[in-house]
Parts: sequence; structure tokens; C-alpha cells
Amino acid sequence: MSDTGLFSEFPEVSTKQWKQKIQVDLKGADYNNTLVWESLEGINVKPFYNQDDLKSIPTFSLPKNHDWSVAQVIYVGDEKKSNTKALTILEKGVESLIFTIPNETTDFEVLLSDLDMEKIELYFYFEFLSLEPIKKLVGLLSDKKAKAHLNIDIIGHLTKEGNWYHNLEKDHKLLTDLVSLGTSDISIVGVDASLYQNAGANMVQQLAYSLVHANEYLNHIVTSSAVEKSFPVTFKVAVGSNYFFEIAKIRALRWLWKSLASAYGIQSECNILAIPSKRNKTLYDYNVNMLRTTSECMSAVLGGADTASNLAYDAIYHKDNEFGERIARNQLLLLKEEGYFSEASEMAEGAYYIESLTNQLAEKALSLFKQIEKTGGFLDVLKKGTIQQKIKESAEKEQHLFDEGKIVSLGTNKYQNPQDRMKENLELYPFVKTKARKTIIEPIIEKRLAEASEQKRLNDE
Repeated sequence: MSDTGLFSEFPEVSTKQWKQKIQVDLKGADYNNTLVWESLEGINVKPFYNQDDLKSIPTFSLPKNHDWSVAQVIYVGDEKKSNTKALTILEKGVESLIFTIPNETTDFEVLLSDLDMEKIELYFYFEFLSLEPIKKLVGLLSDKKAKAHLNIDIIGHLTKEGNWYHNLEKDHKLLTDLVSLGTSDISIVGVDASLYQNAGANMVQQLAYSLVHANEYLNHIVTSSAVEKSFPVTFKVAVGSNYFFEIAKIRALRWLWKSLASAYGIQSECNILAIPSKRNKTLYDYNVNMLRTTSECMSAVLGGADTASNLAYDAIYHKDNEFGERIARNQLLLLKEEGYFSEASEMAEGAYYIESLTNQLAEKALSLFKQIEKTGGFLDVLKKGTIQQKIKESAEKEQHLFDEGKIVSLGTNKYQNPQDRMKENLELYPFVKTKARKTIIEPIIEKRLAEASEQKRLNDE
């Protein structure tokens, strides 16, 4: 601190002095038992942090001139209507578009008509895997000088559905062919890490599974000589309500990717698309979801996400609607334009607590990553069911804390409004859907914490 600074007249206080003062104020109570708590990731959180916490650990910095964009998801059921919607929301402040493409017959020329693609960033998520339609899209995007992320994620499809799109060999062949289409502005590969969070994995697991997931692509693509020094990848990350931990999680993910990529001689930064978690969202007292998503979007921005897309407060039980989408979009715009979050990513750099959390999450995740690689890699442990079991154990632990009220959800397990009625307001089925089908691995299933209690309340209405 500069001698001319605001607090220069005050003497520095050491860690030892702080602890001595705290111990006096505790009046004999044990410091560790009273003030230190353990997170679900096994991290002991102290009551205070200072510069001493940074002396023995590296600190993390984002790429220079890092900024973030406001995005909105559009499901492309009708190309013309989706194009009209895209043009409309761009006029209302959206900076990036996320298209969900359901089938191979999509007319991309109609979908992208009149879009100024040099000024916006595009994300695509395909519900199929096929070379020719995606090849045509890449050609169109290249002609328009667009910056786009295609997010081809064959392993993500496997983990969620339990099966490949076609089979292991064909999916990997198509992946290699698609990667060869990539350019400096069009990235091909994505990793859907949101599934792990929404299924109940703790943050160390989310980071480790995301990293080992990405490593499967590096092993396949790099060794096939499809890339050399560039391999851009997009991580889709779900953000929960543990505010500071989520900031640290996103920072740790970028740090871990950089470490992994450098081991392959790759210099590319990853792209991070952040969305609020579904796991803590509720049917009853649904307006509280807006408070949750605001906090989660703030964590995403401060953590250094490249793009943030909000979740509408009614997304779990209502079909897409203009009101819910407008509220969700405006939450991000308020943060960026009126909350001065336009360049907020660097605000977390050097913060004692956040830097400490970032380092601990990264170290624990790297250790778990190495364990998985030693036992055969991600696909092997998925086949054995190890990953699925570990996520179940973590989810059950979190569920137990929720059921006991130690994880508080306002309006659901705390301060319920008995007058709330939701049975007649459901346009979508908000609970886990099970369907009998043959799979080659056990799929990883997303599940909200409040589902059991909500089903009981619905039955009692």
C-alpha cells in the first residue's frame, strides 16, 4: 500500500494479531469449531483472509481487455420466426445469440438473414450429428465473417443420453471431419459442463470432469494431426448460488484449461458460456428465482465468463414466453449498463478470499483429474459407472442438507407461503422424466433439489 494512501496512517495488522483479537472476543470458544466451516468440496473457509494467504500461491489473471456479452437462447422450430426474434432481441440489447438446432433440415440462410454477423457472436447447439448441414453452415458463417462457436460435443451427448449419436467410431470420425472445418473465428468443439452441476456434482467434480472431458477431445484430435497450435474450445458452465465459490470456479476452469492445453503445446484460450443453474430453481414462490439468477449472473461475470445467458424465472414450468425472456434479458442489461459490470471481470483479481478459493479448487480438481486419467480416462470411468456414482453421492449429500434446511431455499424449505397454488400453472413437466431405453452407459440425470417437496405440495393442492 502506498504511503500516501487512505489508510497509510494505520499500522499493518498481522494474521497472528487478528487471530489473537478474535480469540479474545470468542471468550474461550474454539476458533476452528466456531468460525471455520467446511464446504461440500472439502475446503475449510476461514473468517478472514489477508495478504499472507497469497504469499505461497500463484494468482490468476484474465486475458487482457477481457469483456463479456449478453446472450439469449432461441430454439429454432421455425427459421423465419427465429430470425425475426433474433433481429428483435438484438435491437433490445442482446449481443450474442445462442441457437438450438433441432434437425438437419434447418435452412441457415433464412435463420441468419439480415444479421450483422461481424458485430455479434453466435453459439450453436445441435440435436443431431451430421457433416453436410454443419459444413454448409460453416461456409455461410465464413462468407459473412462471423465469429461463432458450434459446440460439437459427442461425449456430452453420451453422458446425458447414455448413447452415442451413431456409435463410438462414427461419432469420432465425424468429429475429426468437423474439426477440420474450424477457422480462427469458428470454433467447433464444446464441452457441456452444465450437466455435472445440474446433476448435483460438487465444484471440484465439475471442474475435474469438465477438464477430463475436454482431454478426451485433445487426445483424439491432436493425435490425429487435425490441429497444431490452436484448439479453441467452449465450456458451457452452470452457475449456482454459492456466490464467491462460483466466481472462483469459473476462474479455476480457465486456469485449468490453460494448464492442460499448454501440455499439448496449444496456446488457445477457452471460451466460457455461463448460465444459471436449474438445480436450485423452484416452482413455489417462483419470483425468488429472479434473485437467484441475478446473483448467479454476477458470479459469472466476476468469474470471467465470456458470455452470460440468463434463465427465465419461469423456465422450469412455462414454455418460452416474451415476458419471462424480457425480464431475464433485462437482468443482464441492468448489470452491464447500470450496475457498471461492463468491465467487472478484473474486480476479482487479487482478492484474498477469491484467489485462495480459486487456487484450492484448481488444485483439488487437478488431483481428481490425474486420478481419472490414471484409471483409464473419462470414457473408461463412464463405462464403469464411477463418475455417475460419485455424482450421485455428492447430490445425495447436498439433498440431505436441503431436506434438513441447512441449504435454504426461500419459499420452498423456508418461509413457505401456504396459499401458493401451482397445479393449474404448469405448461411444462418440471420433474425428472424417466423413460425405459437401452443405453451403453448409465446417463447422468439432472435433478432439482426441490422436486420431492414440490411434488408433495402439488398432490396436496
